[in-house]
Amino acid sequence: MRMALKALLGVAALALSASPALADPAAGKKTFTAKGCGDCHYTDGPAKEKTIADQLTKKGPELWYAGSKFQKKWLGAWLEDPKPIRPMKFNSLTEKNPGDHPKLAGGDAKNVNEFLMSLVSKDVKAGVIKPKKAAKGRLIFTKKMPCTGCHQYPAKKRAKYKGGNSGPTLVGAGKRLNPDWIYAYLKTPKIFKPVKSMPVFAGILKDKDMKNVAQFVATFK
Repeated sequence: MRMALKALLGVAALALSASPALADPAAGKKTFTAKGCGDCHYTDGPAKEKTIADQLTKKGPELWYAGSKFQKKWLGAWLEDPKPIRPMKFNSLTEKNPGDHPKLAGGDAKNVNEFLMSLVSKDVKAGVIKPKKAAKGRLIFTKKMPCTGCHQYPAKKRAKYKGGNSGPTLVGAGKRLNPDWIYAYLKTPKIFKPVKSMPVFAGILKDKDMKNVAQFVATFK
């Protein structure tokens, strides 16, 4: 009996030692700091920048609400193999994005992902928006508002995508962005970015129309 118990405990210990370590947000924060990620990205909020000059000193987008903005699975994969989200370099309309964002190794990527996903905004309410190919959302996005002048989006026909290059691409937004964040950003953009080049739609679009646009963008592959 005693021998059987020892054998069972030995198997359990071996299984525990072989299992992958859980991601640690505290370790992720240390890695984020050690790698110099804070030189380009803010992780404390609400948003700091109050003037255009403040905005132009930044090298990358705010991350203090990353856990509310991004989908965890996408972010984890992106940290290991980052691909440009913006066709143009951050804060530039003339320089192309060089696509040189540093990569993180598997363990570091998992920990940093856990850290970033812990950074959330109380202004993003969960469960408000569900992806939906709403005809009204499509009409507003492609015709009524100037969204396509700045943002790439998936095309159905020959081209893989359509749209402008001055803003971040929305190709793949359905896997990258939290639908509830899309709506919150359209509704109250100054909370997330006080100085911004994108138009403020609050007061121009009705609340239900902003929800329709958020639902539509959340379907982009």
